[in-house]
Amino acid sequence: MEDLLTTEYFGNTGKEYLIVLGAIALALMLVRIFKNVVLKRLADFVSKSKTTIDDFIVESIGVYVVPMVYFTVMYAGLKTLVWPERITSILEVIFVVIITYYAIRLVSGIILMLLQSYIRRQEGGEEKVKQMGGVIMIINGVIWLVGLIFMLSNLGYNVSAIIAGMGIGGIAIALAAQNIIGDLFNYFVIFFDRPFEVGDFLVVEDKNGVVDKIGIKTTRIKTLSGEQLVFANSDLTGSRIHNYKKMQTRRIVFSVGVTYETPVEQVKMIPGLLKEIVESEERVNFDRAHFKAFGDSSLDYEIVYIIKSADFNTYMDIQQDFNFQIYQKFGELGISIAFPTRTLYLRNENGMKLKLDTDRKPEAVLRDKIE
Repeated sequence: MEDLLTTEYFGNTGKEYLIVLGAIALALMLVRIFKNVVLKRLADFVSKSKTTIDDFIVESIGVYVVPMVYFTVMYAGLKTLVWPERITSILEVIFVVIITYYAIRLVSGIILMLLQSYIRRQEGGEEKVKQMGGVIMIINGVIWLVGLIFMLSNLGYNVSAIIAGMGIGGIAIALAAQNIIGDLFNYFVIFFDRPFEVGDFLVVEDKNGVVDKIGIKTTRIKTLSGEQLVFANSDLTGSRIHNYKKMQTRRIVFSVGVTYETPVEQVKMIPGLLKEIVESEERVNFDRAHFKAFGDSSLDYEIVYIIKSADFNTYMDIQQDFNFQIYQKFGELGISIAFPTRTLYLRNENGMKLKLDTDRKPEAVLRDKIE
């Protein structure tokens, strides 16, 4: 037994190996006790608080810091032994890679937690957090790139040449993908400026629909007829967008026309009648009703009211009810709703003048005049 302890193996005695293994085992046991006892009690304690930052800190210690301590303990213990240069280099590379991996994940988690906390404090914050997929991917990409550069620097590589090469490559990529980069920047404009969000109903020129997804390059809109429209983010930020989700009320303007044969007393009475019909509906505010103009074939009235709801179906139900009432009241009073008419005068070879009303069949009217 004493020979095993005093004999050298790869430059270290058996006793030295046992001491190092014992120290590593003891340290790992202490770290495990800390994780299972102290951290668990801390997690139970902070779970009762109203903030989420303390929960994040405790969770991050368990997920990222504790594994880093595990590997640091093992590396520090093995480092006290004498190893061949090649094995020492391998151990160092493994340690740096593992620590860099957990450090990058920790930094990424902290940055994203702070960003989410900032966004949650805004109006509709929870909905905005759900739309952060593209931002999270870009931030993670930048953090991993910076972390890998630091890792290569710690391993002794010349990162200056790598950074210079990335700069030249970045310029070439930027020139070759200007549209893609433009859409990417406009994605950030959409995300932070919030001209629209998922679920908003948009009208863009002659296209319309509900925003289904906001991506890094494109935004997808589902139309009322069911198909999906795909817009480049640059197209949307450069267009005039009607966002009906933001509308709180609707201002409605509609017209009705009566025939020229309507007596003047009824012509004067109609604005009051229209006002009475509109004010009978509690969901709207009456604005005005006027005899607007002498039309080509009718006396035109214009009615304006404001609906207290932005829902389109509500508007259609109210307008339909107004149309029913107008048709009924006009019928009871003997007021005729006008329709387009035109009168043509025809002169034959003998100078006979014929009148042709186009609201009837031309053949029948012409036959009546000749007979």
